[in-house]
Amino acid sequence: MKHLFEGLKIIDCASFIAAPAAATVLSDFGADVIKIEPPTGDAFRQTGLAPGQPATEHNFPWIMDSRNKRSIAIDLATADGKEILRRLSAAADVFITNYPVRVREKLGFDFATLEALNPRLIYASFSGYGDKGAEAEKPGFDTTAWWARSGMMDAVRAAGSPPARSTGGMGDHPTSLAVLSGILMALYRREKTGQGAEVTSSLIASGIWANAFLVQAALCGAVFPERKPREAASNALATFYQCRDGEWLILSIHNEERLWPELVACVERPELAADARFATKPDRLANARALIDELDAAFATRDRADWRQRLNARGILFEVVAPVTDVPNDPQALQNDILVPFADSDLKTVNSPFWISGETKVQPRMAPDLGQHTDEVLAEIGYGAAEIARMRASKAVV
Repeated sequence: MKHLFEGLKIIDCASFIAAPAAATVLSDFGADVIKIEPPTGDAFRQTGLAPGQPATEHNFPWIMDSRNKRSIAIDLATADGKEILRRLSAAADVFITNYPVRVREKLGFDFATLEALNPRLIYASFSGYGDKGAEAEKPGFDTTAWWARSGMMDAVRAAGSPPARSTGGMGDHPTSLAVLSGILMALYRREKTGQGAEVTSSLIASGIWANAFLVQAALCGAVFPERKPREAASNALATFYQCRDGEWLILSIHNEERLWPELVACVERPELAADARFATKPDRLANARALIDELDAAFATRDRADWRQRLNARGILFEVVAPVTDVPNDPQALQNDILVPFADSDLKTVNSPFWISGETKVQPRMAPDLGQHTDEVLAEIGYGAAEIARMRASKAVV
C-alpha cells in the first residue's frame, strides 16, 4: 500500500524531541527518515535513565520519538563524515537540525552550504530562543524556553505555591507540530516554485504561542487579577473537586441556565436550587466560595466512577483528572487509534494527532539501535563494502 509521503527523503540531524518529532510524524505517513547520530549516540537515548523518570525496562522516550527511522552513526568532524552528510543532503527533500549555527557552519551543513548542493532542499532550522538576538546560541529545553520563559510556568501555579515543573516533552511535542507545519508549507511552496527554503522555529516562539491567550492580554496592557487558591475560585462551576476515593474531576459548565438544575439534581442537593445565594449566575459568581464549599461536601460523598456515570447521564460537561497510568486503557484513545500497536513489538505507542481521509499511516516500527542502518544507508548513496570497512576502521562511522 502506497503512503502519502512514500519516496520523501528526510534527514533528521537533530537531537532530543522537538525537531526530531517532526520527522517522526512525516515517517508515520511513509517518509524515509534517516537519523544522523554521533558515534556515541543521540543524548536523548539516555533521557529515560535520568533520575526521577518512570521505571521500565524499555527506553520509552527513544521508542516514542525515533520510531520508523533508520539510524546511521557518523563522526561529522571527520572528512568522511562531512562527505557522507553532503551526499545524503544532495538527495534529500528535507533536512532537520537543531545544532547551534556555529557548529553547522564549522561542520559544513549550514543552510547556505546545503542549498548550494540541493536548491530544492527544505532546511528546517530549530533552536531554543530563535536565530536572532543575544540569546540565539543559548541552549534551551521545553522546561526552560517553552514553559518557564513563556509565562506558563508562573500562570498555572496556585496562589502562594512554588512554580510547577512541566513534564518530559510536554512542550516539545506540540512544538514539533509547528516545525512540521513549516516543513509542509515549504514543500507546498516548492511544488509551486521548484525552490527549496529555510524553515525556522523555536521553543520560545511555540511557548508564547501556546500562552497567547494571556500574552495577548498583557500586550493589551491588561491588569491581571490576583491569583486565588482553588477554594476561592471565581466560578464554582468551572473548577475541580475531589471525590470520596481521593480522585479529582473538573467541571466546565458554561450553559448554566440549562445545566444548573441538572447539577443540583445530580448531587442530590435540592436545597441549593432554593438558596437565594445561588439563584442566578451573577448570584453564583458573587457567592462562588460558598458554592464551592457546598459542592466540595457533595462530591466527597461518592467515588469518581460513580460521579462520572451520574454526570454523563445528565449531560453535564466535566472531565476526570486522569493520572497518566489511566491513559493506556482509555477506550476513546484506543477506539480512535490515538494509541496504536507497533508492527514488530507487543508494545503500543502514541500516534501522531491527525488523520487524512483516503490516506493510511505506516504501522509503527520500533526505534533503531545506534548505527543499525549505517551500512545499508551508505550502500544506497554509492559507498562500496571496502570503503565502508575503511571508514569503520577509522571510526568515521560505527
